[in-house]
Amino acid sequence: MGSLEEPEPVMNNRKPLGIRFLEYVKGTNLSFKTHQSIVLIVTFVAYASYHCARKTTSIVKSTLDPASSDFSLNSLPWRTTFLHKQPAGSRKLLWKLGDGWSPFNGTDGTSLLGELDLAFLAVYAMGMYLAGHLGDRMNLRIFLTVGMVGTGVFTSLFGVGYWGNVHNFYYFLAVQMLAGLFQSTGWPSVVAVVGNWFGKKKRGLIMGIWNAHTSIGNITGSLVASAMLSYGWGWSFVVPGLMIIVAGLIVFLFLPVDPESVGANPDEEDECHSPRKHGEEVTEPLLRPVTQSKDKAVGFIEAWKIPGVAPFALCLFFSKLVAYTFLYWLPFYISHTAIAGKYLSSETAGDLSTIFDVGGVLGGILAGHISDRLDARAITAASFMYCAIPALFFYRSYGHVSLALNIVLMFITGIFVNGPYALITTAVSADLGTHSSLKGNSRALATVTAIIDGTGSVGAAIGPLLTGYISAKSWSAVFTMLMAAALIAGLLLTKLVVAEVAAKMAESRSSRPPEETLDQFLSGDLLQRNSDGLLHQRSSVGTPPSSSAVTICSPVALISSAARGWIWVASGVDLIYDRIRFIDSDLGEFLVW
Repeated sequence: MGSLEEPEPVMNNRKPLGIRFLEYVKGTNLSFKTHQSIVLIVTFVAYASYHCARKTTSIVKSTLDPASSDFSLNSLPWRTTFLHKQPAGSRKLLWKLGDGWSPFNGTDGTSLLGELDLAFLAVYAMGMYLAGHLGDRMNLRIFLTVGMVGTGVFTSLFGVGYWGNVHNFYYFLAVQMLAGLFQSTGWPSVVAVVGNWFGKKKRGLIMGIWNAHTSIGNITGSLVASAMLSYGWGWSFVVPGLMIIVAGLIVFLFLPVDPESVGANPDEEDECHSPRKHGEEVTEPLLRPVTQSKDKAVGFIEAWKIPGVAPFALCLFFSKLVAYTFLYWLPFYISHTAIAGKYLSSETAGDLSTIFDVGGVLGGILAGHISDRLDARAITAASFMYCAIPALFFYRSYGHVSLALNIVLMFITGIFVNGPYALITTAVSADLGTHSSLKGNSRALATVTAIIDGTGSVGAAIGPLLTGYISAKSWSAVFTMLMAAALIAGLLLTKLVVAEVAAKMAESRSSRPPEETLDQFLSGDLLQRNSDGLLHQRSSVGTPPSSSAVTICSPVALISSAARGWIWVASGVDLIYDRIRFIDSDLGEFLVW
């Protein structure tokens, strides 16, 4: 009897201190759903703090390089009427923004800031692959804690340059690179932990809501950094740095890595059970089951060979190029753009840029929900990327007309730009990381997640860098680059979109009645039955908009209808093809007779 109770102390020793404290206060073990709630909350706070620390650079840019509007907006149509006719207003702008900080306040200041972004994101992208490899082989709670504390230290050191009167560009470059290295520990770790606790069902919606941490972190970072500017730009880095260190301590105390580490057992009726616990096979149209592998860490090359990893990774390359260009340059763009004939201060521009992230929260939730309803990740992501193209065009063309119009267009752009980015980095990564051959363990999840997000981070590094150079000549060229990237991102998913449509067509064929002969077709019975069957398919797959009933739809409803329309049209084409094929077969038999 005593031997049966020996493993219990070992299990308790594996539990985080915070979990043991909660169980001590409660007087009993925490339930599986309670552990799930803790995981969602702690990982949400953790990654929000990562983005909070990451956002500060974009807010401080206008303070470090205030005078760049004289040459970064030289192609705008209103420059000749606003800056030349009102030189006093231009001088007032420079007075409000300050004199800047050497070496960023020179004529090449914008390019230097772009190089800082490149250094951070390049190291971040390379570190992502390494972080995924290490995360599969280490305790994710400890690994994540070290990454968060390191991120906080080097984020704060950037701000220390303010009080140390540092004007050496290479100091800021080195600090940014080290901060990027520690930042790379975050995403593979949190996705792996969440993937350990949640199965595939409703994963898109759950992770869409959970992925709001990205936008919440950006909003918090913008507000905190903007508020601290009046006390000195150094505080805009130190305060977020301290915040992520505190969040790292919370992770160390409360984060359970997987159900086995805390002895949690999922309820039988729980919809969001762990696939690893029950051996659930996670399959979807673009994920074909392959031979099962041993429960060991997945190699880098093997992870790339998982169906769907390469296309989504390349799509994320261009998706993050667009998203991170807005992340790093939107406040700068707003503060250097005359909205309704007036320039905004750095603080106001930073606050206004949060509207983009608010739209991103809604976009991530809607993309996850739509992909769950349609069971079509690629169709949803591609539809959002295509809708981002006109959104970017209208924001660039009409965002300067009035403040209200700028807010509306920025919000819509945030929905379509961040929607697919959020979907791919969360639900899609977790789906691919819990492929049937991987059994959903974190040792595979971290590697797959690191590959997808690491590839995307390469694009995230290139976008802000190119913007730093291109914006010195034309912001219109910057937006053209972003629209082209969105188009390429959507096209890269074409093969997966076709696969998902083919899967829907196969489902419709499986429920179809036996095929009729040529005589039945010519008699008209077949046409009537096919018409009835097509109406049935339309009701089950989704009826396209009718010309007789015009409904004013939201952009999201439009995406859902468009995706359903793709499936409906493909089903109809497939139905006609089958009819022709069987007619040809019957004609052949007739000629032989």
